[in-house]
Amino acid sequence: MNNDAHVDNAEKDSISSPKNTQICSKEMRNGSRDPKPMAGKTTTASAPVDSEKQISAFERGETTSIPTGETTAASISEVSEDEQQKLPMSKARCIALVLTLTGAAFLNIVSNQSVIIILPTIGRDLSVPESRLQWIVSSYALTFGCFLLVWGRIADIYGKRLIFIWGSVWVTAVTAANPFLPNEIAFDLFRGLHGLGSAATVPTAIGIIATTFPPGKAKNYAFSCYSAGAPLGGAFGNIVSGLIASQTSWKWVFGVTAILSGIITVAAIFLIPRPPAPTGPVVGEKQTVDWIGAALVTVGLVLLLFSLTEGNVVGWKTPWVSVLLVVSLLIVAAFAFWQHHLEKRTTRRPLLKLSLFKNPRFSIGLVIFFIFFAAFNNFMVFATYYYQQFQGLSPLDTSLRFIPVGLSGLCVAFVVSQLLHRVPAVILLGIGHLCMLTTVVLFASPIPPSTSYFAWGLPAMILSVVGSDSAWPCLMLSTSKELPGEDQAMGGALINAMGQLGRAIGLAIATSVQTATMASALGIPIEDVERLEHGNPVTLKGIRAASYLNVGFVITSLVLVVLTFRNMDIIGKTAPQPPSERLAETRSVGEEPEAREKK
Repeated sequence: MNNDAHVDNAEKDSISSPKNTQICSKEMRNGSRDPKPMAGKTTTASAPVDSEKQISAFERGETTSIPTGETTAASISEVSEDEQQKLPMSKARCIALVLTLTGAAFLNIVSNQSVIIILPTIGRDLSVPESRLQWIVSSYALTFGCFLLVWGRIADIYGKRLIFIWGSVWVTAVTAANPFLPNEIAFDLFRGLHGLGSAATVPTAIGIIATTFPPGKAKNYAFSCYSAGAPLGGAFGNIVSGLIASQTSWKWVFGVTAILSGIITVAAIFLIPRPPAPTGPVVGEKQTVDWIGAALVTVGLVLLLFSLTEGNVVGWKTPWVSVLLVVSLLIVAAFAFWQHHLEKRTTRRPLLKLSLFKNPRFSIGLVIFFIFFAAFNNFMVFATYYYQQFQGLSPLDTSLRFIPVGLSGLCVAFVVSQLLHRVPAVILLGIGHLCMLTTVVLFASPIPPSTSYFAWGLPAMILSVVGSDSAWPCLMLSTSKELPGEDQAMGGALINAMGQLGRAIGLAIATSVQTATMASALGIPIEDVERLEHGNPVTLKGIRAASYLNVGFVITSLVLVVLTFRNMDIIGKTAPQPPSERLAETRSVGEEPEAREKK
């Protein structure tokens, strides 16, 4: 998304309301060194609206925002002399800070993309069964999705700088340990711990930018630069991983990632400004974290994923598999009950407000997120299986076939950012879904394996990223638009969490379909399915079966889009602000900080 120009009405409301304007003003004081406004001088909100509107969108974890053409930190140097006087620190330090935070976003995507390319190689070296190979990817996505809300809340209490630094230290440590892990269980565990640390760096990095830079071009450039981190990670993660694995060992992929993460950690310690000490008592909601809710949702989802995975290993007729599946669902239900109790009968803040689901468009939007990105992630994984396990290509040759994904993503990101305020959301979503549908149909179709990559593999790669990069910002904006301002942060984090959980659970289901198909073709029990030699038609049959599942996912998602968003207006076009809200915003922004705190 071009967050400077295309922001939905709900995000604007979240900034323009008096309550949230005071909160944003307070955060700006705590996170930056801006001089206070002159006493008695009324400041209108018209000037900073564009940059301030970004805070709501970015602080809730929208890390895949579409960058514009101005996506380099060096663009900060283009600000005017008056703007430079408002910078919280020297220009050089501002640029270094933005590059550091962008590097964290870059590494988060690289950590996921690089593992997908070397997945078969890791499985072969660690003797991981075919049916459990997906755990290496899913464990990261699962913990990332589960703890996104938790870390956002912890950062609100203990400070964004502290949580970002410790999250980065954590990522560095567990990534450096990966090459030395001796078995599958330890490797999967540390991949989950990696996702735990990444979930701490994403919302805090966004919040640091939002609260450090004052309104103006500098903040706009900072957000644009940060937005470029994710697509650049997707573009270079595959090729760098394949190159390293081909020339040395797959273990050095984690080694290089750990070194880069360590550099970011050290830079963060010196560059991220320390927030000033509070000058008075904090008035408001009780500063607590819902640890019980976090434990329930994490344990429930881990057990659910484990039962779906182990059913392929020990057989679905094994009694404890079905028992574990039921227990996991009961724990998730207990989580929902606990959240309802906190929201309705206590003053404590729940991890998840269940009242959000009363909005049908928001709820269905979450389902679409879950299904669509389950299909996209499945395609990326099974395309890797096709090139390496069936065609027998090396990690480097495989990564070369994924280059169009990253390069096309940068182009699509810019184009979509220009269309958001011109084209209705349902059209962009429809185009994205049709492109993704074409991609998965190509891999499900009985195209002869001898067919040239340029005839169908290349179009599939390009269309996949056209689909995902068209759907993501539209779904993010149109779904969050349904929420009031006070729920924007929680709703945005939930949207991102659903995307990650869709990747994890969707891959588990697709692996089950693949394994069952291969077992049926070989005439053996599911638990006896193992990796076959290159070129075996049974391997191809399993991959195509998983692709047919993806076809079903995308069609279901497309139907939900048409039924849910068919009457939605252009989401990137902001409506005129009501006079009452403009007056309230002007008064709140024009007041002295002490006067706002007294309110």
